[in-house]
Amino acid sequence: MAALYPWIKALHVFFVISWMAGLLYLPRLFVYHSQTTPGTPEYERFGVMERRLMRGIMLPSAVLTWVFGIAMLWLTDWAFFAEGWLHVKLTGVVILTVLHHMCIRWRRGFAEGRNPHTERFYRIVNEVPALLLLVILVMVIVRPF
Repeated sequence: MAALYPWIKALHVFFVISWMAGLLYLPRLFVYHSQTTPGTPEYERFGVMERRLMRGIMLPSAVLTWVFGIAMLWLTDWAFFAEGWLHVKLTGVVILTVLHHMCIRWRRGFAEGRNPHTERFYRIVNEVPALLLLVILVMVIVRPF
């Protein structure tokens, strides 16, 4: 099983990158989508782009990020769980997952022709994944505690 670890880690990193690409791009699409009028071709085009991004890239990548991440945890020494950096990293991943589910809800709202948020709201949301990614990377690479 230990020989599988590098392969599992490589797949985990690949799906993290794919998931993060979606989490960084989808809120940007929401910014542009919020600038259009429901019922117009432009509004519908953004809806198609958002749906394809969510269903084709983000959802499979998020699931496989979790699958391969849990597999890596399963293959490691259980003493590893006492390290503080891992708890911070996992908290960041949970927050990214919550953000992912919020994006699902916002996308559905756009699909139904309603959007309760402003362009500025989505511009702010667009920065959250990058900040969380920075925290997660520092925890994994630097392991400050």
